[in-house]
Amino acid sequence: MNRSRVRELHYITPISNIQSILEHGVLSHSRARNYEHQSVANPSVQAQRARVALPGGRNLLSYVNLYFDARNPMMYTMKEDHESLAVLRIDPSVLELPGVMITDGNAARGLTRFSPPTDDGFALIDEGVVFAAYWTHSDLQIQDERKRVRCAEVLVPDCVPPAYIKGAHVSCQSSYASLEATECGILATVLERLFFR
Repeated sequence: MNRSRVRELHYITPISNIQSILEHGVLSHSRARNYEHQSVANPSVQAQRARVALPGGRNLLSYVNLYFDARNPMMYTMKEDHESLAVLRIDPSVLELPGVMITDGNAARGLTRFSPPTDDGFALIDEGVVFAAYWTHSDLQIQDERKRVRCAEVLVPDCVPPAYIKGAHVSCQSSYASLEATECGILATVLERLFFR
């Protein structure tokens, strides 16, 4: 992947969490336990992620996981809940924070490689798959690998501070109205394609 292609990073969250996020930042799974929030995390997936340690020994759950593109398998599993969700637009300068790592696929999968956000690290990521509209393939093994790659991540230790949040994408006018009703002041745009609409 060419780093210049990264115009924004994505974080999927219920709209109901955004007010708190703008106050406290986007928190890792471990830190979010200290705050009342609605989670979209699949418990079995989180149990799998809890068993992953990054180079240096930190547990995966102590990182905020951002996507290069939220139109991915995780979002697909939540497509029926699109009206209650938002995708936060995170400034890619978050890549410069200390301890940030990038992955060439879903961080919980065994074949996934972890790297600092250098040119060599970005070279491991298959841009064509990450930004493809779909990951489906007639060969199920190839499709499974594409699903893994499609979920390439940026891992930020502990917290993405509120200053890095540039705005939000929502799926429709109904979710736009729900976000406006929170009076959080975040700039929102309707971008149906992210939500499989």
